[in-house]
Amino acid sequence: MSETVRSRMRKCLRGELPTDRLPVIEWASWWDLTIKRWESEGLPAGMDNFEIKRYFGLDVDYQHWFHPFSAQVPKPSRHGAGRVTDEESYERILPYLFPDPPTFTDGAWPQRIAEQVAGDAAIWFTLSGFFWWPRELFGIEDHLLAFYDEPELMHRINRDQLAYMRRCVDAICAVCTPDFVTLAEDMSYNHGPMIGKGLFDEFMAPYYREIIPMLREKGITVIIDSDGDIEPIIPWFQEVGIEGILPLERMAGVDVNRIRESHPDWRMIGGFDKTVMHLGETAMRAEFERLLPAMRSGGYIPSVDHQTPPGVSLADYHLYLSLLREYAQRACER
Repeated sequence: MSETVRSRMRKCLRGELPTDRLPVIEWASWWDLTIKRWESEGLPAGMDNFEIKRYFGLDVDYQHWFHPFSAQVPKPSRHGAGRVTDEESYERILPYLFPDPPTFTDGAWPQRIAEQVAGDAAIWFTLSGFFWWPRELFGIEDHLLAFYDEPELMHRINRDQLAYMRRCVDAICAVCTPDFVTLAEDMSYNHGPMIGKGLFDEFMAPYYREIIPMLREKGITVIIDSDGDIEPIIPWFQEVGIEGILPLERMAGVDVNRIRESHPDWRMIGGFDKTVMHLGETAMRAEFERLLPAMRSGGYIPSVDHQTPPGVSLADYHLYLSLLREYAQRACER
């Protein structure tokens, strides 16, 4: 039986190798400035992200992000600022939070689900996690203080988010079985995690332990989305049942081969150093050679380790895709 877009994806998410090649995907959308440059270099203008994926011949994947904010939520005063300072301010903003999830029965979704059933596409979704979501409410700096200054409110916020996550999972699983989910956290920077294990265990782990069994029982692979140096916190995630991570940023020192050696069953997506994509074939080929042992190990889908930057020309990107296809096949050669 020949492989499909979905069968390749699901095999990798189970830690296996497809029979012909690895998935060829771009998990993140492209920067606006990157698309603007490419349109000036010949990319047809006006395409959405899914049309661009088809234009480049990438495997098609459909993502839906369940945003806990309604469209009417008050805006923060500046980037990084918060909307909540205490229980009273949280009560004021609650009417603007946790909108009803879509039914996925209209618009483009029936066709997307039909493509998934036929094997021609993968479907995944994103939920704001238990570090990310309080930060959205408190703001970047005050969030880190809130672990100490507002512990009861932190727990309330995550309990409410947990209830919303359950509603979202029920909504999408009523019409299809997504192939994986990412829990958006971004809880590391270039030198390690932003909080210690004690705070993770107190404020995040209990809620992971509630939602992750629900996801895994439905056959959905659970992936963390976190930038920065995530290697020290992989064991934390494994303890609560999470199965993998993306995007594996090389600039933060993340090494997919080292992770594979230490965590044989860990799933990975990303890992290709975006900073070499404008340096030509020799540099890009060397980067794929670096990744090849992990690619051959199963459970790893190579992709750009974050959004392709605008310093990459359209010709550079076509070359990158050509090499990605070549190494996706080489990884599965018996």
